[in-house]
Parts: sequence; C-alpha cells; structure tokens
Amino acid sequence: MSLNFSVNNNASAASILSNLQYVNNEINTSYQQLSTGNRINSAADDPAGYAIAQQMTAQVNALNQAIQNAQNGISMLQTASGAMNQVTSILQTMNTLAVEAANGTENSTDLSNLDQEFVALQKQINNIASQTKFNTMTLLDGSFASSGVVFQINTDSTTNSQLTVTIAAVSIGALFSSAVLSGGYLHITSQTLAQQAISVVQAAITSLSAYQAQVGAVEDQLNYTVSNLQNTADNLQNAESTITNTDMAKAYTEFSQQQVLQQVGLAMLAQADQQPDAILKLLQ
Repeated sequence: MSLNFSVNNNASAASILSNLQYVNNEINTSYQQLSTGNRINSAADDPAGYAIAQQMTAQVNALNQAIQNAQNGISMLQTASGAMNQVTSILQTMNTLAVEAANGTENSTDLSNLDQEFVALQKQINNIASQTKFNTMTLLDGSFASSGVVFQINTDSTTNSQLTVTIAAVSIGALFSSAVLSGGYLHITSQTLAQQAISVVQAAITSLSAYQAQVGAVEDQLNYTVSNLQNTADNLQNAESTITNTDMAKAYTEFSQQQVLQQVGLAMLAQADQQPDAILKLLQ
C-alpha cells in the first residue's frame, strides 16, 4: 500500500465535503417538509408527484367552485320559489274574493269594495314580479322564461356540466289572458265578472303550481349535485394529500439520521483537513 502526500489536493477532505453538502441539502429539505407539512414543496422534490398533485389541485379547486355555483343556483331558485309562494297565497285570497262576489247576496257597493281589494292584490302581484331580484337580476318578470338561466355545476365545458332552468313570469299580464283584463286588471264588479274571475284565477293557481313544482325539482337536483360534488372533491383531496403531505414520523426519523451524519461528517472533515500537517513533519 502506498501513501500519497500532496499539498495541492486533499482527496479525503474533498470527498467528505461532497458528502457533507449532500447531507446538508437533505437536512434543508427535511426542515422544509417538517415545517410546512408538505412532502412536495417544489417540482424538484418529486417531479412526477408534483405534476400529478397540481392536476389534482386544479380539479379540486374547480369542483369547489362548481359546488359554490350550485349553491348560488339553489339560493336563486329559493328566492324565486319564495316569491312564487307569495303570489300563490295572493291568488288564493283572490279566489276567495271572487267566489264571494259571485254570490247573488252582494250589492253593488259590496262588489265595488271587493273589487277594490281584488285589484290591489293584483297590483301587489305585479310588484312582486318586478321587484323579486337576485344579484340585481329580476327573476319573475319573464327575463328567464324562454332562454332560462344556465348553472355551471361541474368542471368541464360540456352540456353535461350545465343545468338550464326556465323561470316563468308571474305578472298579471302573464298569469291572466289579456282578453279578460280591463285596464290591465281582472275585475269582479258584477256577478258575471266574478264567476269568470273564479275560472281565471283557479287556472292561474294551477299554472303557477306547475311552475313551482318545476323550480322545486331543479332545487332538489342541485342539492344532490352539491352532495355528489362534495364527495368527489373530498376523495380527490384525500388522494392529493397522500402524494403531497409529509409522513411526519418518517420525515423526523430521517431528519435525526441526517443530523447524526452531519455531525460525523464535520468531525471527519476536521480530521481530513489535518492530513497536510504530515507533510510539514517530513520537512522538519
């Protein structure tokens, strides 16, 4: 075995220093993983895992927004449905008034008083139709009666991710035929008009009930959609977590090993740095 003494190159120290730098890098990585709780903090930590995790994160974010979209849709439909309930209640009162006016015991004064209330209720229906709004959009004036409103309830751009619902107009002009209106309103100033009004109002109640059933069905659909999206998002988030989250027990064990290697490496580097001193002894 030969001994190589050189002052220009300390191979042992260089090798130890290289290993020590590697250990220091691993310690820095462990610091980051333990402090953030994430095993992958950059693409350099795990390129393939990072790419997969980013795709999953994008999908989870999109699912969470789709959930919010569906919940906003439910709120919009609940606003419309609540207003329709009020209109239905008013129509029920109008039906009662019309039945009362159709009775031959009412004189002209009674009919006039009943008609005054009857018209006031219709004005309130028009007010509800024009003032029921969600995010500044008027819901019951016919704006969504034909094209409807489209809810984006999933993560892609296909029609499968969209739900369209029409919201009918509930103004007097929409609920009643113009042929039975006078001055824009239905009247019960005579027994004949009152009898006609009974049929007209009851038909409007039937139509409005059908509109409400349609809106309610879409609300149910959106509620089930939210549940399904939430379940999908939770499972995908769990899958993403298994890729990116730090196994704290494993990471701390490795960190402890790296600390020991660092201490040993520093001690060995100090010993290797003393090898050139042997050359000085030869020159003495």
